[in-house]
Amino acid sequence: MPFLSLLVKPCSGGCNMRCRYCFYHDEGKNRETFSYGSMSEKTLETVIQKALQYADQYCSFGFQGGEPTLRGLDFFRRVVELQKKYNVHGIQIANSIQTNGLLIDREWAGFLHDNHFLVGLSIDGTEEIHNENRVDSDDRGTYDRVLRTAHLLEAHQVDFNVLTVVTGRAADSVTEIYQFFRRYNLLYQQYIPCLEPLGEEHGSYSYSLTPEKYSVFLKTLFDLWYRDVTAGRFIYIRYFENLVGMLMGYPPESCNLIGHCTIQNVVESDGSVFPCDFYCLDQWKLGTVQDDDFGVMMKKAEAVRFLEESVTGMEECRKCPYYYICRSGCRRDREPIVIGRQQTNYYCSSYKEFFAYALPRLRKMAEMISKSEQRRRDIH
Repeated sequence: MPFLSLLVKPCSGGCNMRCRYCFYHDEGKNRETFSYGSMSEKTLETVIQKALQYADQYCSFGFQGGEPTLRGLDFFRRVVELQKKYNVHGIQIANSIQTNGLLIDREWAGFLHDNHFLVGLSIDGTEEIHNENRVDSDDRGTYDRVLRTAHLLEAHQVDFNVLTVVTGRAADSVTEIYQFFRRYNLLYQQYIPCLEPLGEEHGSYSYSLTPEKYSVFLKTLFDLWYRDVTAGRFIYIRYFENLVGMLMGYPPESCNLIGHCTIQNVVESDGSVFPCDFYCLDQWKLGTVQDDDFGVMMKKAEAVRFLEESVTGMEECRKCPYYYICRSGCRRDREPIVIGRQQTNYYCSSYKEFFAYALPRLRKMAEMISKSEQRRRDIH
């Protein structure tokens, strides 16, 4: 039995914010049940018991939403208790949580540190850019509260990354955002291109990101990162780190660089299981944790079809000189799928322009790191 990774939604799409670009709010509107409510402790126990029965080497639990902290700290204390109870194989367990940060206080921060949770904290950069889209239920900006949470996590030595949604406005302000993160010592960064609502034409919203803006964003961010890293100033940007690792012969850990979809086992609060966070839709439901085992669900017809569709229509991509490093990107950027075939990635031109610009320096970095690793091996 292989590794197992789960994305668990303790509060379904429930949230104390009203982000204008929220893709999960859009998904809720495109299925019969908008929100599945709060996860019961009984369902939680079933999730953990069945996950740890299936996995025999490693199991990761990622908690997302909506906003998972709405379920309360006692729920997560119970998570840790149940993991200890049902870890029958004595395997390695990893926990992570993606949060908007509004409910994190000292007690939360202490728990996250003591139980080794990796935290993804959503923050879009400077106050003006962040508050443009990340507002609370009263339409107030959340920048001050989220930045306070970042300082609190740092003070409690919690491992955390900042998660930044790349909108058109953010792409125009990439240098400002990068400098802001450096100024506040937020050095572990992930940048996520914003998603358009399902089935709608690209470029229709105030936050929309065009391929032209995204290519400028990638090249500018790379220049800033490369300058710092080669000068010995540490900063981690997930996408670039994955690319360097791939050039060194390592498999990517980011799913949009694998070249095909995988089953992520997204567990909704009622126990329903879906293949991917971007596809928690009725037609892709794989089953429930109450009625099915994870091994069974990953072999169901819906799972097989989901995986097969992720590699259709990519003949032209495979002819591209950058396919080996690009891998066609995320499936959601290749929608709509027509008669079982994907479209060209919406950001195809962005990636081509970026790789033409950055690949020589990415290869140089990969070579430098490989030589350094070889020297360390030779010494030891």
